[in-house]
Amino acid sequence: MKRQGKIRKYDSKINAIARLIDSVIILLTFLSIADLLAVEWVTLYLSVTLTSIVLFNFFAESQDTYRSWRGLGARDEIGAVLFSWLMTTLILLLADLLIIETYIYQEKAVQLWLIFVPIELIAWHTIVRQILKYFRSKGHNTRHVAIVGATPLALRLKNAFKHMDWSGLQFIGYYDDRVITDEGRRLDNDKGTIIGGIEQLVKDCKEGKVDIVYITLAMSAEKRIKTLTEKLADSTVSVYLVPDLFTFNLLNSRWVDYEGITAISIYETPFAGLDSFIKRLEDIILSLIILMLISPLLLLIAIAIKFTSQGPILFKQKRYGVDGHEIKVWKFRSMTTLDDGQSIQQARLGDSRITPLGALLRKTSLDELPQFFNVLCGTMSIVGPRPHAVAHNEEYRSKIQGYMLRHKVKPGITGLAQINGFRGETDTIDKMEGRVHYDLQYIQTWSMSLDIKIIFLTILKGFINKNAY
Repeated sequence: MKRQGKIRKYDSKINAIARLIDSVIILLTFLSIADLLAVEWVTLYLSVTLTSIVLFNFFAESQDTYRSWRGLGARDEIGAVLFSWLMTTLILLLADLLIIETYIYQEKAVQLWLIFVPIELIAWHTIVRQILKYFRSKGHNTRHVAIVGATPLALRLKNAFKHMDWSGLQFIGYYDDRVITDEGRRLDNDKGTIIGGIEQLVKDCKEGKVDIVYITLAMSAEKRIKTLTEKLADSTVSVYLVPDLFTFNLLNSRWVDYEGITAISIYETPFAGLDSFIKRLEDIILSLIILMLISPLLLLIAIAIKFTSQGPILFKQKRYGVDGHEIKVWKFRSMTTLDDGQSIQQARLGDSRITPLGALLRKTSLDELPQFFNVLCGTMSIVGPRPHAVAHNEEYRSKIQGYMLRHKVKPGITGLAQINGFRGETDTIDKMEGRVHYDLQYIQTWSMSLDIKIIFLTILKGFINKNAY
């Protein structure tokens, strides 16, 4: 009977210790400042510090702050720590100002605590990395690694080891039986690093020259991989299988475990489980705040439309929402026609259908403001791929690979494509491909910090765009 195993998360115990140390730093920093300033300890302080620890750990986990240090760059780690504390601070401030109203954040001890905690957290994370780098540069806890398969994926892996000089992983070379001749497998930058075939690898492993083996062969080479692992079982090396999943157009790939059976998603939405709740909460809070701020402007635009042209104030058009379901998207009417059929002509420069007021509204994106009601109702999000007319979806889904994958999330008022210049008319296939590229990149890399960045850049760059007609 074959042995069955379970795929576990790497370094889970070390990660737990890192979380504990961060939590202790948050608590001890407050205690130290309170003691230094001779502040009398009260129950409220305990509530604030414990709440901050819970919130920080939540946001840090959502940012993958505690994944294996061998797999997370220093800049990414520092950014995740800083973002997690900023979000923690923001929530604590809003809760106190709007709900509790203790105004505890006016106290000097609390202000100093909010400032010094991120400095200390970043400092200890950085110090640990530098200590690891120093000892590994001296040869402590280093590992000699070999890669099986001289493939493009192998080259990427080798470059990753090179960039992570603090990780202690020392690349010694590739092992591959086959002659590398075709362009798809040529490693022009690594000539001379293919140091032998599989038999040589097994020999080197038995002699202790190799500590870790990474197999980067194609997924179709199942028999070769099985034979290789059986031969390596006669040694003490650690063996890792690196599946070339990048042959697929991965969309927010993740792994799940079903009673020891591991599955890897190829196409998946980032808003599953708790992330879905977080995204919805973000949309509700921000849309309510924005609608309260712009309500006078909405009323003014509605009156102007009513008195400058005939027709309804609002225009509802069929669009594709999440999972390709049809939704009604609200806009201020900017044209003399209300096109919503099987064939829709995109607005162009000098389009006669656009009213004089409509031209201004479209140029400044003010015609999109009613979509905040769509966000509040749950059919749209503030940040996400822009919704296209149904007719345009049907046209481009057959022309652009992966076009419909942009509907794995709710459409948005602004998005990654818009802040990168792909806004307004998409009159060529290249423009639409560019927009879809950024839409899918957003889905692949979504995080709360990315949403905040997109919203900030949308405001910073302004709403006026030369491509909007």
